[in-house]
Amino acid sequence: MKSRFDFRPKLLAVLENYSKEKFMADLMAGIIVGIVALPLAIAFGIASGVSPEKGLVTAIIGGFIVSFLGGSSVQIGGPTGAFIVIVYGIIQNFGIEGLAIATVIAGILLVLMGVLKLGTVIKFIPYPIVVGFTSGIALTIFTTQMKDLFGLSIEKVPADFISKWIVYFEHFGSFNIWPFLIGVISILIIVFTPRFSKKIPGSLVAIVVVTIIVYAMKNFAGITGIETIGDRFTINASLPAPEKITFSMETINRLLPSAFTIAILGAIESLLSATVADGVTGDKHNSNTELIAQGAANIVVPIFGGIPVTGAIARTMTNINNGGRSPIAGIVHAIVLLLILLFLGPLTKHIPMACLAGVLIIVSYNMSEWRTFRSLMKNPKSDVAVLLTTFFLTVIFDLTIAIEIGMLIAMLLFMRRVAETTKVSVSKEVVDLSDEGEIMHDDSVLVLPTGVEVYEIDGPFFFGIANKFDESMKVIGDKPKVRIIRMRKVPFMDSTGLHNLESLFRLSQKEHIHIILSGVNQQVHGVLTKSGFSDKIGDDNICSNINEAIQKANEFVNHK
Repeated sequence: MKSRFDFRPKLLAVLENYSKEKFMADLMAGIIVGIVALPLAIAFGIASGVSPEKGLVTAIIGGFIVSFLGGSSVQIGGPTGAFIVIVYGIIQNFGIEGLAIATVIAGILLVLMGVLKLGTVIKFIPYPIVVGFTSGIALTIFTTQMKDLFGLSIEKVPADFISKWIVYFEHFGSFNIWPFLIGVISILIIVFTPRFSKKIPGSLVAIVVVTIIVYAMKNFAGITGIETIGDRFTINASLPAPEKITFSMETINRLLPSAFTIAILGAIESLLSATVADGVTGDKHNSNTELIAQGAANIVVPIFGGIPVTGAIARTMTNINNGGRSPIAGIVHAIVLLLILLFLGPLTKHIPMACLAGVLIIVSYNMSEWRTFRSLMKNPKSDVAVLLTTFFLTVIFDLTIAIEIGMLIAMLLFMRRVAETTKVSVSKEVVDLSDEGEIMHDDSVLVLPTGVEVYEIDGPFFFGIANKFDESMKVIGDKPKVRIIRMRKVPFMDSTGLHNLESLFRLSQKEHIHIILSGVNQQVHGVLTKSGFSDKIGDDNICSNINEAIQKANEFVNHK
């Protein structure tokens, strides 16, 4: 029996037929993913405006919950580059406590999405919006790394894009060659490592090699001016104790837009990652269960000082490519990160900030999807408008505004397209049956009785087309004895369409014009029944096909 809330973690299904061979494959994959996740978790944590261990805590606790409760067999959860911009902005405006509140609210929203079975709906967010804000995030992440890459002496970097670059140019006189060289070397190592090894991540190689080089330069060559994690942060190599989060209606109201953005972004990224994974493994994830798991992770992680969690595409693909086929691999990845934090955590203080800048610059390049962006620029003008609007709003303002306005524009353009494709036509003498009728008929046309007119709606009868229907009726302006409203090509009807139909019915009654509906499908008929309109017009005046409707009209005309 299917769960009422559509919640069944993949772990339960996997454990039913689990074997030692599968465990060994998951174990190796989990260890490798844990090692891959290490530099990314640290880099994402710092770039988001929190300490490096907060990034690790997010990957440990969030990654564990996502794998334990999730609807995907191979999904790896943790902090991602997509959240850097929104998290940094929240911390700047509302502080760490504000981030915790926003993340918990986002978690609750994600759980509600899963419970309400909105997992499939999220997938319908227009692709130009996704590419627009992803590319915008990539450019913003790149921008945030200029201070550390060039070794600039700036006490506080502004949050907004334009102010950042103004400050960078004003302080470029403090440029330090050593951090720049370290950053460039890190980028080159990351780029060229895959040519020698597909298993070992370039980011990890860069961090290990560059950290050793910088340690030697500082302690044996006397070269200073290369800032490390330890120079900026105090590393606490332990899992933090849970902290109380205080909510109030004032803070909830202020942080709700940011929380909504985190929830939407988390839902999109996690379900996109799960979908990509399905394409590789041949498995099928449960989107609603995945949303509930992502929500649970985002509710729990802030209690321990963590940042938002979502499915990470790069780490999920690393898991798959190294043999991971069950949530056990994700759980192992979380345990590996925990052991690294507990036993090797103090060593992270030696990692140069310029090296992490190099890691994040590569992350931003991979996120940019510039080839996809360029190809979308060749699409219809409406898609280009949505793409560029979302992109520039993300870069210049923030992600919250970008997603809200981008989705609004996309919805308006969609409604316009649907309205343009929906047609209203009138037939006064014959009805053409040559295209596709409601029933099979030998004749290509049906002759209409005198005083009978057929009005056909071709497309959805919703608020975007209702006015067009009204205008068509006004233009016609005559008074037949019977109006047949042919609705065989109306897939659905909303309250505005129903209202316009009721208005037409009332007006027709005043003018003593009989109304008959033809070809009403089950969904539309249900709307008519629930609203009580079918009682007003009479069920016998709602016909299944045009032949039946014309016969009914003929009887009415002859009776009159």
